[in-house]
This record gives sequence, structure tokens and C-alpha cells, in this order.
Amino acid sequence: MNQNFAFETRAIHAGEQPDMRDGAAGDVAAPIHLSTTFARHEVDQPTGGYEYTRSLNPTRFALESKLAAIENTKYGLAFSSGLAAETAIIMGLLKSGDHVVASDDLYGGTKRLFNRVMSEFGITASYADVTDNSAFERAVTPATRMIWVETVSNPLLKIADIRELAEVAKRHHLILVVDNTFLSPYFMHPADLGADIVMHSATKYIGGHSDVLGGVVMTNDDALYEKIQYYQNAAGAVMAPFDSYIVMRGIKTLALRMERHEQNALKVAEFLEKHEKVSRVVYPGLPSFAQRTLHQSQASGNGGIISFEIRGTVEDAKRFLSRLQIIALAESLGGVESLVELPSLMTHSSVAPEERAKIGITDTLVRLSVGIENADDLIDDLAQAL
Repeated sequence: MNQNFAFETRAIHAGEQPDMRDGAAGDVAAPIHLSTTFARHEVDQPTGGYEYTRSLNPTRFALESKLAAIENTKYGLAFSSGLAAETAIIMGLLKSGDHVVASDDLYGGTKRLFNRVMSEFGITASYADVTDNSAFERAVTPATRMIWVETVSNPLLKIADIRELAEVAKRHHLILVVDNTFLSPYFMHPADLGADIVMHSATKYIGGHSDVLGGVVMTNDDALYEKIQYYQNAAGAVMAPFDSYIVMRGIKTLALRMERHEQNALKVAEFLEKHEKVSRVVYPGLPSFAQRTLHQSQASGNGGIISFEIRGTVEDAKRFLSRLQIIALAESLGGVESLVELPSLMTHSSVAPEERAKIGITDTLVRLSVGIENADDLIDDLAQAL
């Protein structure tokens, strides 16, 4: 698909051009190819390049083409979950003895993957403050092969300076991996800023409806793509055809949804910032946001995630969460419905308490994924619960 087309046009049409050849149906939406294997005329010539669904499937290929188009990259790959995508990057590109420098405020599942799974294979990780680029450079060792950050960190919403980190990576011949889940390709394109690999949990904004699990990887680099794609096929954690279709359908409304998420989140953040029972609100769209200038220099929007602290104790925070009526108390984010959670007891419970305290994840920190409901209804729900 022509990259000169606007994002909304690419999101709808990339990977799904109707087949108008004689005998073809001309499907406007890419069909779901459930077959696990594909017949061929010649022994050594797979039909259309398809031989076995784990290796390549027409529906997944359509999705992967769409992913590349919306993230401004040459290649896209789709996996069965976000952590499967992360595993493919790490295991496909690193070996025993290699070292990764990652941001200290990472999604708890990613830290668990580094600290408790990859460490068993001799791959180690150390952590640096994402607001201090020099900290990443100081953490580089002769064994370092990769830098891993999130565009907006989970859950403290710290902003990574992708351009500067790309320079650090270039100086030390490292691979820069950027998790763009919180902003989505609608609000940010890390590859345009120098990232070597961009990944997302497609379960979140890309899918957008809390009904499909998936992870995606995008890159412009031929060699990196070939290694990750080889691991995708060899290890087999691919996205299923039906899930690929669901994710494609979600992408078609990504632009509309992200605009509404952002509009609602700003209204909610402004309400929370004025409330006497809230001690701190962190949202990139607020004038009070500490890294606002950096954020605006590399992203076109602010997303729908707000973090805020309840005054009082963890029991006060738990009581507040239990009183919400519209906003669901649940892990995950990025769906059309609003979701709220307490990181210390939910998404980041696998992170040691002393480590949570060190990076600023307090017992009363709340992460709110603002959905696309009526903003006034969400504010009323928060007000009564507070």
C-alpha cells in the first residue's frame, strides 16, 4: 500500500485489496483461511507460497501487511500474545551471555520474562531510568546487545527519548527495541525516530475490544526480520487465522478510537487533578506533565492511559476501586471499555516490593485505561467512588 495515503486509509485498506481475478470472489474484507495445510500442483512449489499455516497463512499475511503499513515499516509479524512477540525478539536475536539494558519502569510481565525466564538461558538484563539517557549509556557493558524501552512506560507514564536512545544504540552497535503499546501506531512511529524494532501487545489498542490476544513486531531491517521470522516459524507461537481477522477488524477503527480515548482521558485527568482525594495525576496531555515538551516532540497524541495516586492507604485505594460501577476493575488496557487496576497488587505484583518502591510504584497508585464511553458518565462514576 502506498505510504503516501493517510493513516486512516492505510488502516482500512492495507493488506486487504480485493482479489478481482477471474474466478475470485472479490472479498472486500480479507477472508479467514482456517486450513492448516495447502495443496500444490508441483512437489517443490507451494501454491502462492503457502505450505503450512504455522509458516504462513493468507489471513495472517494480510494482517502482517497491514501492521507494516500503519507502523511505517517494511515488515510486520503477528504472534499469539505480546509476550510471545517479546520472546521471539529476545530468543531470535540474542544468545547465552548477552545482556540487555531496559527501562526500570517496565510492564511487570516483561520484567518477569527477563528476570525469571531469560536468565535461565544466560541472557541477563539491567535497568536504567528512562528519563536519563546517560544512565542507559553507563549501563552498557561489552556483553550488551540490546536496549529495550516503552514509548510511554507502564504504569508511571515516563517518556523515552527515542531519538537520543537511537543514537546511544548506534554508538554501541546495539539493537533498539521500542514497545509502542500505550500510544499505538496512530499517535507514534518509533521506527521513524530510529528504533530498530517496534512491538505491541495487539491485545490492547490495536485489537481494541478486549476480545483477542496477540502480539506484533515491526521492523525495516531485512536481517532482523529474517531472524525473528525464522524463530516465529521454528517456535510456532503464531497468531491464529481467526485472531488475525479480529485484529485486522480492530485496526480499521483505530484512528477513530484513539481520538476518542484521548478526548475522554484529558477530561478525566483534568477532573482527577482537581479532586481533593487525589494527590497526583500523571497524564501526557496535562500542562503539569513533567516531560510534556519531549512527548510532544515525538508523538502526535497523548493516548488514553492515566496514572494517579489516591490519598490514604492501600485499603483506601481498594475501597475506591470496589465502588466503581461503570469502570471495570480488571487488568489489561486499550479496549473500548474503561478499565482500572492497582499495579502493586495486579499487573506488577510479580515485581519485588522494594523494587516497586524504588521506581515509584506506590501501594495507592492507580492505572486507568479510559475507554470511549461518555466522558461525563466516567467522571460521575469516579466522583461517587472517591
